[in-house]
Amino acid sequence: MTVIPLARDGFDADTHIAELGRKARAAQAVVALASTATKRAALAAMAHEVRTAADAILAANANDIADMDTASAFRDRASMTAERIEAMAAAIDVIAALPDPVGHVLASWERPNGLKIDRVATPLGVVGVIYESRPNVTADAAALCLLAGNAVILRSGSETLSTAAAIADALRRGLLAHALPADAIQLVPTKDRAAVGAMLAGAHGGIDVIVPRGGRSLVERVQSEARVPVFAHLEGLCHIFVHGTADLDMAREVVVNAKMRRPGICGAVETLLVDTACAATHLPAIVEALATAGCEVRGDARAQSLAPMAPATDVDFATEYLAPIISVAVVDGIDGALSHIARYSSHHTDAILTSEAEAAERFLAEVDSAIVMVNASTQFADGGEFGMGGEIGIATGRMHARGPVGVEQLTTFNYRVRGAGQIRP
Repeated sequence: MTVIPLARDGFDADTHIAELGRKARAAQAVVALASTATKRAALAAMAHEVRTAADAILAANANDIADMDTASAFRDRASMTAERIEAMAAAIDVIAALPDPVGHVLASWERPNGLKIDRVATPLGVVGVIYESRPNVTADAAALCLLAGNAVILRSGSETLSTAAAIADALRRGLLAHALPADAIQLVPTKDRAAVGAMLAGAHGGIDVIVPRGGRSLVERVQSEARVPVFAHLEGLCHIFVHGTADLDMAREVVVNAKMRRPGICGAVETLLVDTACAATHLPAIVEALATAGCEVRGDARAQSLAPMAPATDVDFATEYLAPIISVAVVDGIDGALSHIARYSSHHTDAILTSEAEAAERFLAEVDSAIVMVNASTQFADGGEFGMGGEIGIATGRMHARGPVGVEQLTTFNYRVRGAGQIRP
């Protein structure tokens, strides 16, 4: 198989995306019927090919990174290392070991007239994934879609197109090694933004669902223009509430990890809320630890009265920084925390640190976010950390999928009805 050629001048987005959709539809008809054993073997081969192609992936990524003139957090998300390539391959191995959702009987019952009805998981079809800056999404999306019996059309961010192409080449070789069609994994070979519009239009019936993974401007465009269903989140404006009963050492460690482990990911905490019941003791210590770790702290008036920090505005509390910056507010108990989160949260991930079971359960029940945590870093908001092997994105809507979109969320279902000659009176 030849390497995916990147498009040159004269690229006709509508025609090209329609052709990708046609090929994907034909390939999906094959993978939808592939046995679990065949899909597992292909996934193992895909992981092997990624490891084998490590030098080519690193070389392509070096070229992409050399052309960037962007913030360090963006460069971090776009950068590949030997360790990240191994993690990407290992994630494919984990996905290969997951239960195959296709054909799983979700529910079964029999009607008084003798009709037997099963609700059975089936593939979604052709999934279009539009993403920015994170090359590992190429592998995560392709592997998850394959196990769920789907084909995938990948539109990488223009800044990492060469990296994504090198990864996709390796994945397609893995498919061919087990007689599955390479066109089950296709990469849009251009930086032309018109390709996004053609995908959002549905590729002339060739795409069934779109998953955007990127910044607010991308997701807003997808949600406003898409003519097919969308799994999306606008941003990860995540909160941690330090309840009055929280252990100080744990709170300090968890907050620093949630902000500073990787500030540029959507699960990074952006706002720290501290209960008035413990603010005098906990807030200064946590702020000091954040500052020592290199984080800029911005706080409301009450927070500023307890520790040195810059002033925070309403704009700060509504901002997903994706950088080593955090907003801090002092709130009056759990009611104050719930009110602040309801006002500012993007419904991605919010957490409480507490030693009181009643407070924890109330927070879990009343916070309307896709992921709600107790006594854990928000950086665990990740399909791989949830045991899903990886994720195609984090969905914050309320239809079909919510939270990490893993292999189960990449299926739909149909009803299979078995009769013995019944007719309806």
